[in-house]
Amino acid sequence: MKQRFSSLDVKVIAHELSNALVTLRVSNIYDLSSKIFLIKFARPENKQQIVIDSGFRCHLTQFSRATAAAPSVFVARLRKCLKTRRVTSVSQVGTDRIIEFQFSDGQYRLFLEFYAAGNIILTDKDLKILALLRIVTEEKGEEEQRVGLIYSLENRQNYEGIPPLTKERLQNALQKAVDRGDDGLVAGKKPKKKAADALRKALAVSITEFPPMLVDHSMQVTNFDSSLKPADVLQNDALLDHLMRSLQEAQRVIQEITSSEVAKGYIIAKKRDGYDEASKTGDSRNFLVYDDFHPFKPRQFESDPISVFLEFNGFNKTVDEFFSSIEGQKLESRLQERELTAKRKIEAARQDQAKRLGGLQEVQTMNERKAAALEANVERVQEAMDAVNGLIAQAMDWVEIGKLVEMEQRRNNPVASIIKLPLKLEENTITLLLDEEEFGDDDDSAYETDSDVEDSEDEGSKKESKQKTADKRLTIDINLGISPWANAGEYYGQKRSAADKEHKTLQSSTKALKSQEAKIAHDLRKGLKQEKAVLRPVRKQMWFEKFSWFISSDGYLALAGKDAQQNEMLYKKYLKRGDVYVHADIHGAASVVIKNKPRTPDAPIPPSTLSQAGSLAVTCSSAWDSKAGMSAWWVNADQVSKSAPTGEFLPTGTFVVRGKKNFLPPAVLLLGFGVVFQISEESKGRHVKHRIQDDDSAIGASVGQSTTQSVAGEEREAPELDEDQRSMPDDNDESDAEEEEEAPANPLQTEPQVGSVNLDREEVLLTEQIAQLQVEGAPVPQPEPEAQENESERESEDETPRSSGIQTPSQHDAPKKGPAPAKRGKKGKAKKIATKYKDQDEEDRLAAQQLIGAAAGLEKARAEAEAKAAREAELAFQKERRRAQHQRTQKETAEHEEIRRLMLEEGQDILDEEEEEKMTSFEALVGMPLKGDEILEAIPVCAPWAAMAKFKYKAKLQPGAQKKGKAVKEILGRWVADTGAKGKVDETSTDSERMWPREVELLRGWKAEEVTNTVPVSKVRVMMAGGLAGTTAGKAAQNKGKGGSGKGSKKQR
Repeated sequence: MKQRFSSLDVKVIAHELSNALVTLRVSNIYDLSSKIFLIKFARPENKQQIVIDSGFRCHLTQFSRATAAAPSVFVARLRKCLKTRRVTSVSQVGTDRIIEFQFSDGQYRLFLEFYAAGNIILTDKDLKILALLRIVTEEKGEEEQRVGLIYSLENRQNYEGIPPLTKERLQNALQKAVDRGDDGLVAGKKPKKKAADALRKALAVSITEFPPMLVDHSMQVTNFDSSLKPADVLQNDALLDHLMRSLQEAQRVIQEITSSEVAKGYIIAKKRDGYDEASKTGDSRNFLVYDDFHPFKPRQFESDPISVFLEFNGFNKTVDEFFSSIEGQKLESRLQERELTAKRKIEAARQDQAKRLGGLQEVQTMNERKAAALEANVERVQEAMDAVNGLIAQAMDWVEIGKLVEMEQRRNNPVASIIKLPLKLEENTITLLLDEEEFGDDDDSAYETDSDVEDSEDEGSKKESKQKTADKRLTIDINLGISPWANAGEYYGQKRSAADKEHKTLQSSTKALKSQEAKIAHDLRKGLKQEKAVLRPVRKQMWFEKFSWFISSDGYLALAGKDAQQNEMLYKKYLKRGDVYVHADIHGAASVVIKNKPRTPDAPIPPSTLSQAGSLAVTCSSAWDSKAGMSAWWVNADQVSKSAPTGEFLPTGTFVVRGKKNFLPPAVLLLGFGVVFQISEESKGRHVKHRIQDDDSAIGASVGQSTTQSVAGEEREAPELDEDQRSMPDDNDESDAEEEEEAPANPLQTEPQVGSVNLDREEVLLTEQIAQLQVEGAPVPQPEPEAQENESERESEDETPRSSGIQTPSQHDAPKKGPAPAKRGKKGKAKKIATKYKDQDEEDRLAAQQLIGAAAGLEKARAEAEAKAAREAELAFQKERRRAQHQRTQKETAEHEEIRRLMLEEGQDILDEEEEEKMTSFEALVGMPLKGDEILEAIPVCAPWAAMAKFKYKAKLQPGAQKKGKAVKEILGRWVADTGAKGKVDETSTDSERMWPREVELLRGWKAEEVTNTVPVSKVRVMMAGGLAGTTAGKAAQNKGKGGSGKGSKKQR
C-alpha cells in the first residue's frame, strides 16, 4: 500500500495548492498528532484546510478532525509567525520531494519535506531557520538542521532547473548504471532485484523528474520491453531511440497533468470477497481495499482482474479520499478492539460472580458433610472429648497432652488415631479425623479394642486399609465445651448461614453484574462516539452565514452586519430594490437588511418580519447589557445612501437616511439558539412557507408602503436634536430628565448613533440659514465642548456626521499663541553676555564650546531637529496619502451611488437566474423536518425568539452573565445527552416530535467552538425546557441527571 508521495505527486499537489491557496490567509494551525498538523486558510467566501503528515503527505481535506486541546511548542511558534499571513506562493523545490510555501511575499517560508523521516521547517526571507519539527544532526549522514542555521537549497534535485531531455543525457544515465553494476552482472554476486527493475532504477537515479511508476506506464504505452538490461539498451541504437520515445511520452503526461488547474486522480483498489455480488446492488465501495493512487491512469494495472480504477476530479480529492479511507480502516480496527475489550470485561465479571457463588455452595456442602460425620460417629467423638477433658482436668500441661496423644498414635490407639495434631486447646477445640456416614460400617473394625493377634499378612493389610481410610476422612473442629450433637448443630447453622449468604449474594451480584454491564456498554458507546467524531466531512457554509442571519416566521431572510465592514458589504451588495433597512438609534445597534422576494420586489414586508428584524437590531446593541428594551425603525432601500453632505465624510459602515423613519414597537430582548435543517430539492415540496405568494400580493410599492406603515405601528418622524443637545454630557441629560418629566432622557440614547443619519433637505437648509444670521455686536453663542475621542474609536463606533453649517468648538475656542513676555532680569543678563563676547568670532566660539563640551549638545540638538523634520515629513506624507485615499473613496462612492440611484429609479435592479437561485437558496432550510424528508445538513442559527416558533431544536437566551461559549456547550450537551435517553430517538424517522437518527448524527458532528460565533451577543442566560437555566442549571443537571428533554420545542408531559 502506498504511504508517501513521489516526486510527481509532490509536483501535482504543489500545482493544485498554488491555484487553491494563493491570496488566502492563515486563520489557524492545529496539532492532530505529534507528526500530523492541520492548517486552516480563509478569506471571504473561501475557506480551505490542509493536512500535513510530515514525511508522507500534504493535501486539501474535506473532513474535519479532532484537534489537540493545547498547541505544542512547534505549533505555537508557527502560529506566532504565520497567523493572518497571506499565502503568496506554493511551489515544488526543483524536482525534489519538497514543497515551499511563501507568506507575505517571501517574508516567511515554510518547507515540507516528504523523504526519509520528513521535516517541517520555517525560515525567514534569508532562509534562516526559525522553527523546525525535527532537529537533524550530522551523525546521521544528513545535512545539519537546527534553529539559527541557514536552510540550504542548492543541493536539492534540479534546483537550478531541469536539464533538457536529450539522447546524450539518457546514454550517460545508462552508462552510470552499467558502471555501478546495477544490471546484476557483477561477478561473484547474485542480482538483488529482478531484471525488469534494473532499467527502471537506472533511469530513476539519474533522470529524477520521472518517477518509476510513470516510466513503467510510458513503456507500456510505447510497447517497450521493460525487462531489458541497461547494457543491452546502451549497445543498441534502435532500443535507445525507443526508450527515448518512452521518456518523451512520460514528459508529455506530466505536461498534460500540470496544464490544467485541477488534475484528475486515480485510486487503484483491490477487490475483496463479495465484490461481484455487491456491485449488483450498488454497494461495491465497501468491498474494495485502496492500494495506490496516481495523477494518471497506469497502463500496467488495466489488465489486472482484481484491480479497480476509481477516478476523481482533482488530485487533492484523490489523496484525501485515499488517506481518509486508511484512517477509517484504523478507526474500524480501534472500534473492534473496544468492543472486544468490553466483551472481555463482561465475561470476567460473570466469571467472578460464578466463582463467588461456587465458593459459598462448597461451604454449605462441607458444613453439611461435617455435621453428618459427627452424627455418624457420636460415640467415638465423645470418647476423644472425654479423654482430652480428663487430661485437662488432671492439670496436665498442654504440651505434654500433645506428646501423649502422639505417643498413643504410634501405639495404634483407636481414640488417639482420630485426633489430629496440633491441639487447639487455647481455643478449647480439638481437630478430629472422621469418616462420613456411608463409610461408617466398613470401618468399625478399625476401632475394635480386642487384643487378638493375627498373622503378619493380616496386620499389613489392615494398616494399608487404615491408611486409605485416613485419606478420605474429614477434618472437623470440635468444641470441647459442648456435646457432639451440639457441635453438629453448629455446623448445620453455619450451612444455613452460608445458604442465606448465597441467596443474598446472588441477588446483589445479579444487580451488580447488570450495572457493570450497563457501565461497560455506556463506556463503549461513549468511546464509539469519540472515535466517530475523529473524521467527518466539513460542511460548506452558505453565502449568508458570514452575517448574523435568520429566517423570519413569514419566510423572509434577514441579514445583519457584525461590524462596520459587513454593514458596508450589506449596503453595496445586498440592499436592492424592494428590500427594507432596519436600524435603531442605540449605540452598537446592528444594520439589518430584510431581503424581499426577487420576483415581486414591490410586495410589502409583513409586520411580524419587521418586528423580528427590529428585535435583532436592538439585541445587538448596548440595550442587551443594560436590559432596556428600545424601539427600532425601518426605511425603504431607496432612502439609504452613502452620499454625505458637502464637506463631510462618512466612515465605513455609516449611511445617510433621508425621509421619514417608520418606528416599530419596543423590542423584546429575547433570542433563541436553534437548528435549521437543509433538505433536498425533492423534499421542499412538503413544506409550505407562510410567505406572501407571488401573484396574489403583487401590488404597487406605494400601497405596500402605506399598508405596512399602518400595521407596523404609529408613524412619527425621527426626533430632531440641535447641535447643543447632541453635544451635552450625560449628567446634563439626567438633570434635564429630572426637571422635565414629560420627555425623560434615555441614557442609552446619549451615545453616538451608529449606522445611519437622518438628514432632511429642509433641515439642512434651515440650519445653514440660521448659522448665517448674526446680529452686529452680539456675541456668537458657542456650543459646549464635546468629549474628545480618538480617530480609531470614532471610526469603530461610526459617529454621526454633523451638518456643514454648524461650526465646531475647535474653530472658536482655539487660543491664540504668541511669544511669551520675558522674565524680569533676563533682558539685562542678555545685554551683559552680548558685551562680553562681542569680539569673539565663530571659530573662537566653536573652539570654546569644544573645550567645555557644548559641541556634543549642539550635535545632539541638530540630530533631534533632523529626526523631528523627518517625522514631520513622514506625517505630512501619510496625511497626503490618506487625503488622496479619501478622495478616491469618495469618488468611487459617488459613482456607485449614481449608478444605484439610476437603477432604483428606472427599475433595472433585476437579478439573473444564477443570482436569483443564490438569493432563494435559503428556502431549503426548515426548522422542523417532516416524514420522508432527506436531511442534508444541520445549520446553527441564532434569531429572535418570535421567529423560532416552528423549530424542533431551540433554546431561549436572555440577557445574563454566562459567556456565550459556555452557554452553547451547555445547550449542545443537553441535546446530545437526550440521545441516550430511552424513547427519545425515533429509529423510523416518522415522529416529528422525537429525535431522528440523522439529526442526532449531524448534531454530534458539531463543535462548540465553531458554533459559538453564531450568537451575536457576549453574555446570555440559557432558558431550556425543564426549568434549567444558566450555569447553576447546567450543574444541577449534571448532579441530578434529571430535568427536561433538552429541546425547547418539547412539550411538558
